Amino acid sequence: MTGNASRILHRRIESGDAMPVVVGGRGLELVDAQGRVYLDASGGAAVSCLGHGEARVAAAMKAQIDRIAYAHTSFFTSEPAEALAARLVADAPAGIERALFVSGGSEAMEAALKLTRQFHLERGEGEREVFVARRQSYHGATLGALAVGGNAMRRSQFAPLLFEARHVAPPYAYRDRRAGESEAAYGDRLVDEIEEAFAAIGPGRVAAFVAETVGGATQGCTCPPPGYFARIRALCDRAGALLVLDEVMCGMGRTGTLHACAQEGAAPDILAVAKGLGGGYQPIGALLIAGRVVEALAQGSGAFLHGHTYLAHPVACAAALAVQEAIAADGLLDNVRARGAQLEAALRARLGGHRHVGDIRGRGLFFACEFVADRASKAPFAPERGVAARVKAEAMARGLLCYAMAGTIDGRTGDHAMLAPPFIVTAAQIEEIVGRFAEAVEAGTGAA
Repeated sequence: MTGNASRILHRRIESGDAMPVVVGGRGLELVDAQGRVYLDASGGAAVSCLGHGEARVAAAMKAQIDRIAYAHTSFFTSEPAEALAARLVADAPAGIERALFVSGGSEAMEAALKLTRQFHLERGEGEREVFVARRQSYHGATLGALAVGGNAMRRSQFAPLLFEARHVAPPYAYRDRRAGESEAAYGDRLVDEIEEAFAAIGPGRVAAFVAETVGGATQGCTCPPPGYFARIRALCDRAGALLVLDEVMCGMGRTGTLHACAQEGAAPDILAVAKGLGGGYQPIGALLIAGRVVEALAQGSGAFLHGHTYLAHPVACAAALAVQEAIAADGLLDNVRARGAQLEAALRARLGGHRHVGDIRGRGLFFACEFVADRASKAPFAPERGVAARVKAEAMARGLLCYAMAGTIDGRTGDHAMLAPPFIVTAAQIEEIVGRFAEAVEAGTGAA
């Protein structure tokens, strides 16, 4: 039950009065208590990569529960955790040697910050305490993750509790690339700003550069220019800083390769993954950690001074392992690439010339449309119009789930909506998704 009978503190307190109750799901479809069927075109928040009701995952979870559901990692390891770690490390970017399993993306990023700090302390470089990250980024809801994150709206009321990080411009070619500027020149300008920030902070003080490989929900699937991360990797190496990549949303196959950074020619020191790791079947996230980071701790204190009660939860690890095995067995990364190309083409055909769609961007099954009041000037809608919320509501009215966000430009102005369907999506379903989405865009932006 919802509304006055609900004792949940919903994301929006009043939303319980109208929020549907989900009771079932299969594949791309979710069903509410009234029998209404929704086509899940966003996987929740780019989570449900394998769709809903996958029997192989349910069986793996049940089998693990029958063996052992929980054991604390200060006493035991477990078979599914060891198997999952071995699989992830084998498929990881160059240099990755260990995995740490947590309960989600925010926990993963919080652990990444602490691991970075301890790495430098173990090496006798305690002055390395400044993190450089990007404006209009999002790295999680915990205080450390909010501090490095650049989501102005989410940060504002908690600002007094956050440590100071240095923020630089994100890749945002639609609004920030200059007229006549090549992609390469734009990328160089972005990296030059990072290098200037490192220099201003001072030698031996930068701990890490932290970034989403492909921008997530805050700015909507913004992609880096060619060579951007390769130059940043070289900059971090020269400066003695770590490269921490956040692929909580864009990783684990979402952009067409298992790790988004595989398309960038740059391997991180620490890689955070979550949503597509377990596909929503259990809460799980992970850090994939370079051997040199582990070695610094091993030769120093011998321990990572961090932990949570549910680290490497056996059932969560069993679920994630089954998800990853199913993706590989079914060749779903091939489908991500094929259906992703279809998704982009269909979006451009239906909405590329729409008067209120300024930009269509993304990779694989990870695309966003940015909405504007005027295409020629790129002027955004006034925030009080609530365009993102309108598009989401119009989509739900048509039995479609998309992920819509406001504050695209600066945390207050700008609107976009994302499509991130499960990797099992069919060609026919892509056409259905884009058709319903286009109708929702027309209704939501026209009503504004």
